[in-house]
Amino acid sequence: MNGIARNESLARRFRSIRQITLRLCETLTAEDCAAQSMPDASPVKWHLAHTTWFFETFVLKREGPGYGAFHPRFEYLYNSYYDSVGEQYSRPDRGLLTRPSLEEIGQYRAHVEVAMTALLEDPGGLSQEALDVLELGINHEQQHQELLLTDVKHLLAQNPLRPTFRQLKEIAAVPIRSLEWHQFAGGLVEVGHEGAGFSFDNECPRHRVHLLPFELASRPIRNGEFAAFIEDGGYRRPEFWLSEGFSKVRSDGWHAPLYWQRQDERWWTFTLAGWRPVQSEEPVCHVSLFEADAFARWADCRLPSEAEWEHAAAGRAVEGNLLEGGRFHPEGALARAGHEGPLQLFGDVWEWTASAYAPYPGYHPAAGALGEYNGKFMSSQIVLKGGSCVSPRSHLRASYRNFFYPDARWQFSGIRLARDAASPS
Repeated sequence: MNGIARNESLARRFRSIRQITLRLCETLTAEDCAAQSMPDASPVKWHLAHTTWFFETFVLKREGPGYGAFHPRFEYLYNSYYDSVGEQYSRPDRGLLTRPSLEEIGQYRAHVEVAMTALLEDPGGLSQEALDVLELGINHEQQHQELLLTDVKHLLAQNPLRPTFRQLKEIAAVPIRSLEWHQFAGGLVEVGHEGAGFSFDNECPRHRVHLLPFELASRPIRNGEFAAFIEDGGYRRPEFWLSEGFSKVRSDGWHAPLYWQRQDERWWTFTLAGWRPVQSEEPVCHVSLFEADAFARWADCRLPSEAEWEHAAAGRAVEGNLLEGGRFHPEGALARAGHEGPLQLFGDVWEWTASAYAPYPGYHPAAGALGEYNGKFMSSQIVLKGGSCVSPRSHLRASYRNFFYPDARWQFSGIRLARDAASPS
């Protein structure tokens, strides 16, 4: 793609992604957008402003001739973690920012979009390097679309009124696929991003790894299967748990996935469509790495490594229950005729792997402030793969590396089992 065509393509994508973010907020009140439910989550207002700050800071202030910043203190308020840019407002206190108002945040977004549009309409306005940063910013906003929804869910779940974000798009009853196993021979395989399309720096460089023969489950673990783990005393049996995980069970009182509650002798859960009974055939979600690992041990299996998961997903189309479908809730695996290989590798729930989030051989973060985007978080976190029901479709690929601390539960994170396979004779 030549420079002019790329400029036009990214301009269209910029406008589209920015509009999607606003549409996700249509059912929210100003009060919904200001509150913060926990230190790991952020108010909707902050997501709206921070994604705008990214374009202002890394594109407009560097490339826009004569650009005038919307507000001199926004660089401090909406800087997430870029120490090279400057100091940041305390993350756990973002919910205290009653000002600026939601209306003013909307004006900030419009101010930046006008300036960005003017720059993008000039065929010579942005260098290829600047277009790379713009593309990073677009993907960054897609990450925040997903974070916005997960944070809204956690916030609304704290309300005894059990409010509804949006009505759930119900699906017709269909045959549900039973769990099967798919064999992979292993050997020397390549993982990491390849091709000319966008990737984050942590997906590179592509490299070879050796895999022993393994088997991967045909679908994620269902609620009904996880309920059997609970009923078998899974949360009370230390033999299934990593030491740190069992300490969290005791200290935080874990007894079921996040949002599950027992009522009228059955499990109920909070969703973005409000309070509803747990559906046994849907993938279990909002479990930590510790819970996923404990379930796998209970099932006499294990979690896949990142390389195993990526090898199994290589070459598969990104399709499934994703943000664009508007359901915002995992759905059961369909028994589709003619489908080969594991189901639901993309969408529904992020799948925990057994792999630490670490740099690939030969990895080097980008120079300057944008080198802080991924590399400095490569410590004490675990990789998840595949995306969820609130992940944008165009944002995902087999090499995509999500990462969270092992006790994180508020993301749409679930479980896919793996196990060792006998070596071919």
